[in-house]
Amino acid sequence: MNDAVLELKGVTKSYNHGTSAQVDVLRGVDLALKPAEMVALVAPSGAGKSTLLHIAGLLDTPDGGTVQVGGQEISGKGDRTRTTLRRQDIGFVYQFHHLLPEFTALENIVLPQLANGISESAAMSRAQELLALVGLTDRAKHRPAALSGGEQQRVAFCRALANAPRVLLADEPTGNLDPGTSDQVFAALMDLVAGTGLSALVATHNPDLAARMDRRVKLENGVLVDL
Repeated sequence: MNDAVLELKGVTKSYNHGTSAQVDVLRGVDLALKPAEMVALVAPSGAGKSTLLHIAGLLDTPDGGTVQVGGQEISGKGDRTRTTLRRQDIGFVYQFHHLLPEFTALENIVLPQLANGISESAAMSRAQELLALVGLTDRAKHRPAALSGGEQQRVAFCRALANAPRVLLADEPTGNLDPGTSDQVFAALMDLVAGTGLSALVATHNPDLAARMDRRVKLENGVLVDL
């Protein structure tokens, strides 16, 4: 029985850049992400990791192959269905936090829940719980400008997990931080994964962080290989 929360089979993606020849970015990617598993995605710049994450997160469509989230085949689904699945089942974290500057840390985590139909009281409770998991209870009422880079990224993790997704996709989530802060933020991410039971696919250039995850895969010549 297949219990993967996210599965890609034979995924391909190519681009044409103007009049230049076709570039085959993904040449048949296979990936199965198990429940409560953290997988490091290692790839040099330009190898296609962002393309892979966008396809896994239903932000882009593959040219070939299939994508399944929670056992549900996504191929052929309309934009509305894909948007709903993305909102409910997938959380995103990027290198830059992209927090809304006019709202507090707490409000940044509450807002995506309200958009998902959660009551304000339940959303506030969930946001406070997540902030506590990353040690930011006392920073809940601070706006992003009053937070350090590491604190902002921890809030971004909490926002990504606000709607209790099945999968977290992170693209170089500590790449904009100094080594000490990077380690603290990654420890917070591991605590969140352990505390919520979700699965995570984390793209990183940091070999020390990659080594701390359950499994490592490398995007090489358009396919994934185990490390």
